[in-house]
Parts: sequence; C-alpha cells; structure tokens
Amino acid sequence: MHIFTRHHHAFLKLLSFRMLMVLAYQIMAVAVGWHIYEITHDTLALGLIGLAEVVPYFTCALFAGHAVDHYCSRRFFGTLAAVALGVNALTLTMLTMGLIGDIASASYWIYGSIMLTGIERAFIAPSYSTLFAIILPREEYARASAIGSSVFQAGLIAGPAIGGLLVGFASKTFAYSMATTLCVAAAIAMWSIKIDEPAAPTDSPSVFTSIGEGLRFVFNNQIVWGALSLDMFAVLFGGAVAMLPAFIHDIYHYGPEGLGILRAAPAIGSIMTGIWLSRNPINLHAGRWLLASVAGFGLCIICFGLSTYIWMAGAMLVLSGIFDGVSVVMRTTILQLATPDAMRGRVSAINGIFIGSSNELGAFESGLAARLLGLVPSVIFGGMMTLGIVAVTAKAAPQLRKLELHQLH
Repeated sequence: MHIFTRHHHAFLKLLSFRMLMVLAYQIMAVAVGWHIYEITHDTLALGLIGLAEVVPYFTCALFAGHAVDHYCSRRFFGTLAAVALGVNALTLTMLTMGLIGDIASASYWIYGSIMLTGIERAFIAPSYSTLFAIILPREEYARASAIGSSVFQAGLIAGPAIGGLLVGFASKTFAYSMATTLCVAAAIAMWSIKIDEPAAPTDSPSVFTSIGEGLRFVFNNQIVWGALSLDMFAVLFGGAVAMLPAFIHDIYHYGPEGLGILRAAPAIGSIMTGIWLSRNPINLHAGRWLLASVAGFGLCIICFGLSTYIWMAGAMLVLSGIFDGVSVVMRTTILQLATPDAMRGRVSAINGIFIGSSNELGAFESGLAARLLGLVPSVIFGGMMTLGIVAVTAKAAPQLRKLELHQLH
C-alpha cells in the first residue's frame, strides 16, 4: 500500500505502539472487571471502575493536549504514558501476589490504580494524533484512519480474549504481568520512532489561553462539535460492555473465558469494517453515513439487551461493532481533516474528553441504571437513548448531516 512504501518504518512503529497499548489496557480491563466483581458481586462496583478512571482523565486531558502541542517531544509523552501504565499493571500484579495490601484493602488498591490509569490515558491520544499527522500526508488521512482503526480494533479483539483466557486458565497475576510486559514493549516502539518533529512554538501562550483556543475552535465548528457530541452521547448511553461481567455471571452462566469472548465481539465487527474501509474509503455523504451508523449501533444494543443466549448476544455485539467501526473511521477522518496542525494535541484531548471519558461515564451510567432499572431494562433504555441522540444531532447540526469529505480538504 502507498502508506507503507513512503512512511513504512515510522507509521508501523506508531501502529505497533497503538496495538500494544490497547492490548495492555484491555487485558487489564478484563482482569480488573473480574477482580472487582469477584470481590463485591455488585454491578455498581463495576460502574465505579469507569468513574474512577474518568474523573482524573477529564481533569488532566486538556492540560495534556496543551503540553503535547507546546512542550518537549510528542514521542516523550507517549513513551511516558506507556511506562506509567506499566507501573500500574505491575502494582496490580504485586497486589494479587500478596506483596502489597490485603483482602480488605484490595478494592482501594484497584480503584487507586485505575485513577492513575486515567491520568496516563490523557496523554496517549494527543501523542498518537499529532504523530499521525506528522508522519502522513493529508491525502492519506482517510485510508490511514481506517488502517489505524483496524489495528485498534484488532487490539480490542485480542486483548479481551487474551485477558479472559489468562484469568480463566492461568491467574489474574499472570494477566497483570502480561499487561506490564506489553507496556514496556509499547514504550520501546514509541521511543524508537525516527521523525523530524516540528519545533515547539517559542511564543507559547499561557496554558489556559491555549486551552481556550482549542475549546473555541471545537465549539465554533458545527461539524466538529456535532461529530463529537454524537459519539459522546451514543457511547454514554449505548455502551453495554461494562455490564458484561454481570451478564456472563448471572444470565449466561459462563466464566471469565466467556467474558473475554463477548468483550472482543464488538471489535470483530469493527476490524472487518476497518479493513473494508481501508480499501474502499467513504468519500460521499460522510455525514449521513456517520448518523446512520450510530443509529444502527443503538438498534444492536437494544437487541443485545433482549438476547437470552450467549451466541445471540455475541452476534448482536459483532453487528454493533460493524456500525461502530464506520462511525469511528468517519469521525477520525473528519477530525484529522478539519483540525489545524497547531491545534492537534488540544483538539485530540477534547475529542478524548468527549469520547474517551464517555466510555467510563457510560460504564458508571450503566452500573447506576442497572441498579435502578434492572440489568436488561437498563441496556434497552441505553439503546433507545442512542436513537434519540441521532435524531437530535441530525436536527441540530445540518452542516454535519450534509457533509461531504471533499469540503474539508
């Protein structure tokens, strides 16, 4: 492919970093979810995992975006985040080995580690996004976004499956140890990227002025804030992954292996979509494709909530991943094309707040809704809310609804 002939080494190393970080994070997520539910048997405790991560992430994301745009090397921040996540995984390894903490304090150690993970994640997306734009020419953004999405989704397939198998057939200790090793490999991949990064601006504004510039750009651009808002609220209400341990344990009566399989199911659909779009990028009716894909995702979540067999639930999650894959590629391409080079770190950080934090807030919302409405009704409610969000966005953001990608070049 054209990308790999002109930018072979740098782009492959960036993709390797992304894959390794996703694998490590997903293995930890499966192990932590099973670990917490094993201790508490409480769906709200699963939701609190998301809240524990999103609060520090939300607090640090804008500052991380400013730092990536104005200070030091983008590779430095990506490497630092990988090393720090590895330290978290190592801490959890020591916890399960009995080297730190005890049964009474285990939950506090786990939630504390998750909070630090939120801080580390704040630097990953801005580092990746800015290096992506430095390495690749603009005409390759759409195709490269699909390839990057495929790599990301491949990690989402392999990570939960590996995590579930490691927890089920080995131990939580081994799963956390594997995540530690992957983080070290990710740090090496990031630091070994050899590119000429643009020098940081010498007349950098104050941090709050810089953050304000990024926020004004996003909220004054109907296409950008429309795309971000659509995905944020869809993920906030439509995410059912956080409740999978409860579905596996209480409805399907499977072990952690089943949890790993179902966590990987959406990514199976997404990676198929990413591979297709890398060869057949969408150029016409981009806005309509984005809205339709999110609506399809919401319908799949409703069907998942109604599923009584694990194979049926898996099929619905795969289909939801297909729709989500279209949404992710379209949103990523729109943001890369619409964002000025000097603002990529800050806009990526704002995107992370919209999308990344909505995953964790969605996990908390799912746990709280499951406590109030019941497990199955809460998932159906979330899917219906997603359909409502699509209708509101289509009405409120006509520029996004009518968007053609050539308008952004």
